Amino acid sequence: MRDNGIQALRSRKFKRTTDSNHSFNIAHNLLSQDFSAPAPNQKWAGDITYIWTREGWAYLSVIIDLYSRRVIGWAISNRMKQDLALRALDMAIALRRPPPGCIHHTDRGAQYCAHEYQKRLRRHKLLPSMSGKGNCYDNSAVESFFKSLNAELIWRNTWQTRRDVEVAMFEYINGFYNPRRRHSALDGKSPLAFEKIAA
Repeated sequence: MRDNGIQALRSRKFKRTTDSNHSFNIAHNLLSQDFSAPAPNQKWAGDITYIWTREGWAYLSVIIDLYSRRVIGWAISNRMKQDLALRALDMAIALRRPPPGCIHHTDRGAQYCAHEYQKRLRRHKLLPSMSGKGNCYDNSAVESFFKSLNAELIWRNTWQTRRDVEVAMFEYINGFYNPRRRHSALDGKSPLAFEKIAA
């Protein structure tokens, strides 16, 4: 790497995004670290990450279809509240119209356990599933997306505003990640190409 002028991208400081210290009900882990799915809209997974800007933190919530690893819902906010997670969920539901019984897996964060979020899942007949306490491996498919996002976009730039992050995220997800980024888990295909084969 030294001979070729290649440098590794270093990890950044950890910031906690999961508040599991709440009185809401916790759903059972229906995935049990099985991130494969036989078809689209059988298993979804969601999580929240953070991005530093000169305006302060920007929080990104995503929903991924585990069949194709396609990002089907996302939202950005300056606060890590229930509304952020709900906007990502609403985008995913509007795009995919999931059938009853689709598993919706997240961590135990207060945003996902809150009454309104759980009510939205029930309304659309989505089955809630949650990771074990403090176990990042239970949601490693979304963690893998965040790792790729950070290495390919976030850590390569200095972000002035949250709006800059939102525009870049739109371009990354819709212009690169979903239509063009190849995945070893998808036999070298992009999420959209993989879904076209299923259709």
